[in-house]
Amino acid sequence: MSERFVHIRGIDIHVAMNDDDSLPTIVLLHGFTGSTATWQEVIELFKGRFRTVAIDLTGHGKTAMPEDIARYSMEQQVEDLEALFNMLSLERFTLLGYSMGGRVALAYTVQYPRRVTSLILESSSPGLKTAEERADRKAADSRLADRIVADGLPAFVDFWERIPLFDSQRGLSEEKKLAVREERLNQCEMGLANSLRGIGTGSQPSYWQQLHALNLAVLLITGELDIKFVNIAREMMSYFSNARHETIVHVGHAIHVENPAVFATMVEKHILS
Repeated sequence: MSERFVHIRGIDIHVAMNDDDSLPTIVLLHGFTGSTATWQEVIELFKGRFRTVAIDLTGHGKTAMPEDIARYSMEQQVEDLEALFNMLSLERFTLLGYSMGGRVALAYTVQYPRRVTSLILESSSPGLKTAEERADRKAADSRLADRIVADGLPAFVDFWERIPLFDSQRGLSEEKKLAVREERLNQCEMGLANSLRGIGTGSQPSYWQQLHALNLAVLLITGELDIKFVNIAREMMSYFSNARHETIVHVGHAIHVENPAVFATMVEKHILS
């Protein structure tokens, strides 16, 4: 595994790569409070089967944290990825995104479908359908961003790991829970707050009406304990022309963390089928 920083469009983006370019490539995009570290177990399982390119999204991990909130918008993130892929000479790949990273992956694929051979969305959505929903969520995201800055990162992480979305992670081993917590604590208050304000679900465009135009193979993966995203995935199925929805038992939102072996097997099956 090699790590590098790529300077594009005025910022440095951190990338962790398995450089065996003779293998099919999977680009990995993490969720909110995540980083390339979230994929560590999955990457190990992919060794010898796939080349992996894991990216720290803007404001997360080791990637730059601009002060300008507009620099975190979905449109800016998509253009950053396109420039990054050009710099890395990544012409065709499977794009896999988790939660926030899934929203980014979908947005990128809508804008640049020619690069993406297949799309895998883990516990993700195309955004909110109505302007009213987006306004309400944007206000909630802004309040949470203010809380992160006011209370500091440790207090926010204490709060974040107790939200219902992550209830199923209480059953993880102490070692794995500590690793997830450390990943969150390695973030920066400004980066997380600006990410919420710039690319939160309330700020991004809705992509529901663009789903039908995507002709590539799509895999939607959800955990059976994550009822909200199971239902979102079921609804998305009626919009896609070529999609499959798989629900993994006994896990919640972060399937790749809670059951990486089953997750990796499902991804491999999708790509090679």
